[in-house]
Amino acid sequence: MTKTRVEAFSDGVIAIIITIMVLEMKVPHEASWEALEKLWPVFVSYIFSFLMLGIYWGNHHHLIHSIKEVNGGVMWANLHLLFWLSLIPFATGWMGENHFNAKTVSVYALLLNLCGVAYYILLKVIQNCNKNNETFRVVLEKQSRKGMLSLVLYTLAIPAAFLHPAIAGARIIFTGIMWLIPDRNIEKAEKGV
Repeated sequence: MTKTRVEAFSDGVIAIIITIMVLEMKVPHEASWEALEKLWPVFVSYIFSFLMLGIYWGNHHHLIHSIKEVNGGVMWANLHLLFWLSLIPFATGWMGENHFNAKTVSVYALLLNLCGVAYYILLKVIQNCNKNNETFRVVLEKQSRKGMLSLVLYTLAIPAAFLHPAIAGARIIFTGIMWLIPDRNIEKAEKGV
């Protein structure tokens, strides 16, 4: 099987997730700065989630672009990732509407943890499909280590939200920064550099 349909489907699903998220932001019924000021938590949670989805999209693109074929395992692992990503608009809206309440931030961290687990599973399934490409295998092992660190940080963010939501937020932001720039080693492995 070729990867074209997996790429196109994933791009479409992520685009729809982002669209749903922005449509959840309600327009104020009055034209005042105070009305906009009330929306700051919703807007901030939207920015967080937009960036997280963008990070997942960029890394997913690099990962899928680097493989030649997909099998059923890759397709199901990819669908598993998209399932958890599709819940981000709900967690985003809940967190923003409740002004970053500790429970909502912990659920958001839990959801990002589940997204991280799903991405890690996708990495491992793709790694098993590319056993003959030693350079690519080494690159995926490095990504797997970064993925494990992400899972630890997300897991620690869940109870940290009850200490203070900003502590959990800092861990989430740090994890996002780690993945902000997709791994250029995937491109190098693909080119045989």
